[in-house]
Amino acid sequence: MKILHVETGRHFYGGAQQAVWLAQGLQQRGVENILVCTPDSAIHAVAQKAAVQVSSLPCGGDLDLSFAWRLRQLLAQERPDVVHCHSRRGADFLGGQAAAMAGVPAVVSRRVDHPVSRIGAAIRYRPFKKVIAISKHVAAALQDAGLDGDRLALIRSAVAAERFAHPVDVASVRRQFAIDADTLALVAVGQLIPRKGHRYLLQALSEMASPPCKLVIFGVGSLEDELRAYVAASGLEETVCFAGFRDDLDEFIGGFDILVHPAVQEGLGVAMLKAAAAALPVVAFDAAGSREAVVSGETGLLAPAGDVGALREAILKLACDPGTRARLGAAGRQRMLREFSVDEMVDAHIDLYQSVLNG
Repeated sequence: MKILHVETGRHFYGGAQQAVWLAQGLQQRGVENILVCTPDSAIHAVAQKAAVQVSSLPCGGDLDLSFAWRLRQLLAQERPDVVHCHSRRGADFLGGQAAAMAGVPAVVSRRVDHPVSRIGAAIRYRPFKKVIAISKHVAAALQDAGLDGDRLALIRSAVAAERFAHPVDVASVRRQFAIDADTLALVAVGQLIPRKGHRYLLQALSEMASPPCKLVIFGVGSLEDELRAYVAASGLEETVCFAGFRDDLDEFIGGFDILVHPAVQEGLGVAMLKAAAAALPVVAFDAAGSREAVVSGETGLLAPAGDVGALREAILKLACDPGTRARLGAAGRQRMLREFSVDEMVDAHIDLYQSVLNG
């Protein structure tokens, strides 16, 4: 079996990570893979380092119709059994059109929970034999948009939990981000865009008189200037650090005390899965995808979405109880090993590909 993956995102966010883990797992099972990505993208370098076969194709987004033609030519050359489109930007609509023109069966992964109209879903997903939802909530949104249940598959995002088993030099992490020994180390990971809810977290911090804490925010996005301005206006310059995007975050995320994920919309949230794998407790809003990543009271705490006061109280509850932090973190890691393994995710995709090929 030969699978051609299409991931045209520019940055190495959670979806791109899933595509690389999937390709690696398929290779280990003897399945041939080709990953199509843009030549200037972060996933291009990561995939090559991971020994995944890469083919570079420029893609300017959903309106770059020439991308569909270039991809069609590549499909005629490589002759894969299945095309798997992973990203929304250009890859799903145009990738599906290219596969249809080439006569190759195609599947697509849906990773976001944004509402989609029935007309939009009908047009975007018409070329695909299967649409893969990464969470129950994403699956429900697709069903609400009229997607036939026979074409819908649920395969949750995974996390390579073994990668987070290594000991972390906590003192080094604290030095790197100027976190004092008696200060609670909070971390937030995600694009700086409205649905990730960073403003709620910053407001909660501005209302916390104690204990002393330091928040390190990893990510880039359109709201960075606005969030920095809010930090300055709120007197949080010594409390909040904007650390940008770090491709080595997996190596040291376990050096923090709590991951706070204030997203008000979330497909599933790979950042929360990684934090749990690193034995960090997670505080998050009770958004649909987040409640699949976090079991409140068992692996972390969930607060009503958009409720700044409840978010603050959840942080304070764990801040004052290191024993509970340790218990929740350990339970989160065991849950990642048990329910979110890459092996299970890869096996589920193989079953899906075979079902597509077998009609």
